[in-house]
Amino acid sequence: MDTSKVILQHKRICKLVSDKKIKQSLDILEDMILVSSLGELRDEYNNIVMTYRNMLTYTIEGIHDPERSRVYLKLKQSILNLADRLRQDILSRYSGWHTYWVRQQTMKEQKLSGKSLVETVDDLMFKQELDEWLKLTTEICPDPESELSLKHKELIRKIFNHLWLTDYYGDAEESLVEIIMKSGKFRWYESSIFISAMTLSSLRTFQVNKLMNLIRFYEAGTPQVMERALVGLILNLHYYDSRILFYPKITDRIKSLSNTANFSEHCRIIVLQTIRSRETEDLSRKLHEEILPKVAKLKPRIEEKLDLDDILPGDIYGEKNPDWSKMFSESEEIFKTMEELTNLQMEGADVYMSAFANLKHFDFFKVFHNWFVPFHPDHEILNEIFNDEILGPGTNELAEALYKTPFICNSDKYSLLLNLKYLPSSQKTMMLKVFRMELDGLEQLGVEETGSDPYKTFRTNVTQYLQDIYRFYKLSPYRKEFEDLFSGKLDIYNSEFFRIACPSREAEAGLAEYFFSKNYFSDALDIFLRLAKSDPDNSQLYEKTGFCYQQEENYGEALKFYQRAELIERKVWTLKKIGLCLRRLGKTEEALDHYLQAGMMDPDDMHTAIMTGHCYLDLNDYESALKYYFRVEYKDPGNLKILRPIAFCYFALGRFADSEKYYERLATGKLNAYDYINRGHLALCQGRGKEAVDFYRLGINSGQITKEKFMNIFEEDRPLLLSLRVNPDDLPILLDYLLFSIE
Repeated sequence: MDTSKVILQHKRICKLVSDKKIKQSLDILEDMILVSSLGELRDEYNNIVMTYRNMLTYTIEGIHDPERSRVYLKLKQSILNLADRLRQDILSRYSGWHTYWVRQQTMKEQKLSGKSLVETVDDLMFKQELDEWLKLTTEICPDPESELSLKHKELIRKIFNHLWLTDYYGDAEESLVEIIMKSGKFRWYESSIFISAMTLSSLRTFQVNKLMNLIRFYEAGTPQVMERALVGLILNLHYYDSRILFYPKITDRIKSLSNTANFSEHCRIIVLQTIRSRETEDLSRKLHEEILPKVAKLKPRIEEKLDLDDILPGDIYGEKNPDWSKMFSESEEIFKTMEELTNLQMEGADVYMSAFANLKHFDFFKVFHNWFVPFHPDHEILNEIFNDEILGPGTNELAEALYKTPFICNSDKYSLLLNLKYLPSSQKTMMLKVFRMELDGLEQLGVEETGSDPYKTFRTNVTQYLQDIYRFYKLSPYRKEFEDLFSGKLDIYNSEFFRIACPSREAEAGLAEYFFSKNYFSDALDIFLRLAKSDPDNSQLYEKTGFCYQQEENYGEALKFYQRAELIERKVWTLKKIGLCLRRLGKTEEALDHYLQAGMMDPDDMHTAIMTGHCYLDLNDYESALKYYFRVEYKDPGNLKILRPIAFCYFALGRFADSEKYYERLATGKLNAYDYINRGHLALCQGRGKEAVDFYRLGINSGQITKEKFMNIFEEDRPLLLSLRVNPDDLPILLDYLLFSIE
């Protein structure tokens, strides 16, 4: 059985129901029922079909039914619910996934407990262990190998698996959630794991109750837990965007929450941080392909500057600290890139994904729920460090520093700890020193930033949790069983949820500016278009909308918005952009007119002068073009690039000596393929055919153009060459001579 087909069928049904194409969705449902093992689903399907056919008949016959809207809504909900159940049944039978193996094992354990049907909390197979834990009045034994600790770990695993693998929550699950929330017996990091279980369960099988429970945990306000609950809620609402409007209970609750002081801002922060995940792969690529190779080339200079050969064997505690910025400033490009990465890290970008990607092979990550466990200083994994001869004395400082650092996600903190024990002694000592410095720095930073950002803690917790989830979907051995939430456009700002949760204009405007600053022009455009409708007199919105269209090379639409902006506020910048679009659209005379207007408003703008010259060049008015190019040459005499169009204009005017003088000046820099071709044309017009062939050959051999490309360029230039009195009969002979010479 092709499980990918089932997944696609399910998606198709959800889309069809959202588009109110009910008959088509029912046809696909029937196809899925033929594969399913659950006979009762056929009866449910038949009831849905009968209800819908009756509704269609009543409507066509003009019979008024005051309940029609309610019945229609209920019908769509029933189709979606049936599709969900069919998907789960087929995947559980044919996929062979770890998820369903764990569920089967859990069901076997449940049957062994004597109650295969879980209706109340008393029916849960782990109810006895749960009761024993709830009765305890003392803290859990710090020894992770004690019987009590082992029992507790097993209880946490069973609760996680039950919440994760239960398709539909009933009274038993609601009671269990109530116990987790209100008993006071589960620590924040245990409740956090349970939140992840509910999030994954909801993503697997939609149910309103699951989402409402996430809302309850958010409202409870327990730090770390409430952040995760809202992240889980938002990821689910975005994933199920096409069906959310079918469940007024959810939308009404979100509307109610949006009136509270912090909810909308919390949602905005999560949406922004989720979208930031799109930068992760680019950052990883940049580190591996650009930065690390360049840093590796600096290694001899680094070793020399730091005198590593003397420091490492002897004085590992040398007092001198290298001036990294000074060292990297000799490689300015690397320094700027490192500075850029640091700024991105401060903003919450995930710069460590590639660094820790290869440190997820430890047995710790073979335990499913460990991908979601928050880092905390009491975790038993620290016992491995505590027993280390070198790291042991600094275990508390190390754990505290890792716990407090906002720049590394929980998953990577565990990776780092697990890897520490395999490092050489010298590196362990160095790492301990680094963590002590980190702790001092974080404490100082905390003092400085207290009160400056009321959402700092929320933002940090959300960022780390989202990065944990990102690693699960990208790196975990179970990732193929889950639809990657971080693939695609991640346009949460276009979802129904976002419009309900963040109705303020400021929320959308903030996201648009973020996209614009990161060059995500397609995303920014979506929002700018909406904002412009509600603020039709804002010229800056029209300018930015036009710029987004321009970056997508849609010059026609860009022109429309630039022209609207120019009607509201006349600026040199806008006139130039209008000129650019007109020129790209082949309307050169209109483009020239706008550049001339811009030049009158700001005569000293050299960019305007260049573009005016280009327009005259396009119109074959070489004399006028030269006037503008000369202005640029006068203002910027060291600019070799301006020599190129001047040399060409002189050539086109038949002033070959002047053209050759400028090409010789241009040759003091680096000539490109087109320069060689134009120099060949110049030599040809001067009667130096052999020299012309040499230049043409240099152009082809430059690697910038192919032989075929050269032939096309030559054909385009033929009319100009003939106008300069080149004998047309000589051209085929010259070209054949050239082709023979490059074989």
